[in-house]
Amino acid sequence: MLKGLHHNAYRCRDAEETRRFYEDFLGLPLTNAFVIRETKSGRPTRTLHTFYAMDDGSALAFFEAPDRPFEFKEQHDFDLHIALEVSQDDLHRMLAKGRAAGIETRGVADHGFIDSIYFRDPNGYVIELTAKRPDHDAQVEAAARQAHGVLRDWQAAKTASA
Repeated sequence: MLKGLHHNAYRCRDAEETRRFYEDFLGLPLTNAFVIRETKSGRPTRTLHTFYAMDDGSALAFFEAPDRPFEFKEQHDFDLHIALEVSQDDLHRMLAKGRAAGIETRGVADHGFIDSIYFRDPNGYVIELTAKRPDHDAQVEAAARQAHGVLRDWQAAKTASA
C-alpha cells in the first residue's frame, strides 16, 4: 500500500537562506518552488513552498509562511532531526566541509550499524548524515526481530511506574 516517502515538509525562516544550506552546502537540487496565495480552506496567504530532491526520488520541502506564527528554535536531536544517507567517503568529506564553513558540526558518532555526523540548518533543525556500516543490513534485520518486544517492555515499564 504505502510505497515510500514522497516528501517531508518543514517551516523555514527564509527560503533563500534555506536554499543556500540545502542546495549549496548539502548538494540537494532545488526542483520546485511555488507561491501559495490561498489555503485549501479559502484563507488568503502568501507562502512559498520549495522542494529539494534526493536521489531516491523523495524530497525535503519547506514553507516560508510569514503570515503564520511559528516558533523557530534550536531543536534537540530527540525532538526533531532529519537523517539522510551518504557514503562513508561523503560522510568524512561533509564533516570537513561543515567545519571549514563554520557550520555547527558534530561527529563522527558510532551508532554500531551506522556512523553519523550532525549539522544545524538555518532554521534550527538538526541534520544527520549517516553512512551504513558493512554489517548494517544484518544488524537491522536482527533489530527488527526484537522491535515489538522492546516496545512491549517499554510500555509495560511505563505503565508500572505511573
